[in-house]
Amino acid sequence: MEFLVELEVKVPAGTPDAAVEQRQRAESAAAAKLAEDGHLVRLWRRPLAGNGTTAIGLYRADSEAELDGLLAALPLADWLRVTVTPLEAHPNDPAAASR
Repeated sequence: MEFLVELEVKVPAGTPDAAVEQRQRAESAAAAKLAEDGHLVRLWRRPLAGNGTTAIGLYRADSEAELDGLLAALPLADWLRVTVTPLEAHPNDPAAASR
């Protein structure tokens, strides 16, 4: 199954910069592992009003429960607001037509 996942990071006020940087490095490594394992297919950044950004990812998992487990294991999980949209194939999908 494929899922569109929107991840908005909300760093708690007063968090030391070093702690933020350490978690961001760990998050980068976790994303690379998810990609290597075939779960993270694509990842984009969408600017937000002010100084924030939202990451939007295309994920693959056998179920929404598996995806929830993958996302809960992310180093930034407790700082994330996550929105998951399950995706279904469309009969006019150009990618399917090219196979």
